[in-house]
Amino acid sequence: MASTAPLALERAARRGAGASAHNADLIRVLDVAIALIALAFLAPLLLMIALLVALTSPGPVIFAQRRIGLGGQSFYCLKFRSMAIDAEARLKALLAHDSAARAEWARDHKLRDDPRVTRLGQLLRKTSLDELPQLLNVLMGEMSIVGPRPIVSAECQRYGRYLADYCRVKPGLTGLWQISGRSNLDYRRRVALDVLFSRHISTPLYLRILVMTVPAVLATRGAY
Repeated sequence: MASTAPLALERAARRGAGASAHNADLIRVLDVAIALIALAFLAPLLLMIALLVALTSPGPVIFAQRRIGLGGQSFYCLKFRSMAIDAEARLKALLAHDSAARAEWARDHKLRDDPRVTRLGQLLRKTSLDELPQLLNVLMGEMSIVGPRPIVSAECQRYGRYLADYCRVKPGLTGLWQISGRSNLDYRRRVALDVLFSRHISTPLYLRILVMTVPAVLATRGAY
């Protein structure tokens, strides 16, 4: 049975976010403070992951991909590389010969059994450790700690008329989607959660999502 906590957060966002005006400056201060503390605390882990990525598969340690951010501006979203260097060729071959995978990709823009992902990459994705370099994106002001997940340009059409809502806020490391089941949710639900957050963003909602991220990450539900 799904947790009722995300539903409670949604109700709080709909009725209560307006009671506390969004303070962009305060959220920016929180973003920078959290990112700096996390980078300092996690530095040994970051170095270890970088070394493991370098040793276990050829290619760069950091993968930088253009994503859509605030105001529709693109930026390079940083991750520890979790895929093989011939990832695009592998995806193209799979989609050309596997109708089930093709349907899953068309529906979710993700694959549960992704041939592009390395063995270490599977672990990094399951634990969300591949996302840690995005703390640098936060420091550069391109992302927030809390917000919609950054999308690639090919996903813009999935948002349709709601793309403006997505572009109204900075994408984040965590958000309503992450604490509500992640990849266990269909894409339509993901869009709805992004719109909900964008329209009702507030410092209290930011903090509540941040607190709920810890058990969501530890549970690893919907992470692949």
